[in-house]
Amino acid sequence: MLDNLKKYKVILASNSPRRKELLGGLGIPYEVKTMPDIDESYPEGLGCEEIPVYIARTKADAYRSVMQEDELIITADTIVWLDGIVMGKPKDETEACNMLRQLAGHTHQVVTGVCITTQSKQVSFATVTDVTFAPLTEEEIAYYVTRYKPMDKAGAYGIQEWIGFVGVQNITGSYFNVVGLPIQRLYTELKTFA
Repeated sequence: MLDNLKKYKVILASNSPRRKELLGGLGIPYEVKTMPDIDESYPEGLGCEEIPVYIARTKADAYRSVMQEDELIITADTIVWLDGIVMGKPKDETEACNMLRQLAGHTHQVVTGVCITTQSKQVSFATVTDVTFAPLTEEEIAYYVTRYKPMDKAGAYGIQEWIGFVGVQNITGSYFNVVGLPIQRLYTELKTFA
């Protein structure tokens, strides 16, 4: 599988344990390289699918000056979008609790932008998944935030954790996208990447 990638050294530009596990599931050899302090800001006026693609491209472009000819770099960014508002990673427990209060009882979108880059080619895409949360009590929110410390997760939650078990009523689209990488779509793009 993915014989077309054998000429490349595949690099995942992410320290996310979830992204590492998902990419590893494809059975292709890869290594992790990250660069510190990449600017993840974006211009105002971008839509929900445009924001994470813009950030994924920005991350990819940061590697261009150090990229080797045989390297293929995968960058990604995930946002949570609720009624036109972007929820990134919370800065503290208070903000995490506030995010979960807003998500409780509503449907939001999880959008991951992915960019596949070599020295001669770049392909990017976004995958959107609708997630509906059941109403959550203050006790449930506090329990999750205190115990699981979701400050490294967009929207202050990991669907694969306790809050996903008790809070997610419905999901339409890729589950793995919500975990952090739309792996089926990435596989499809990598199959045709030359």
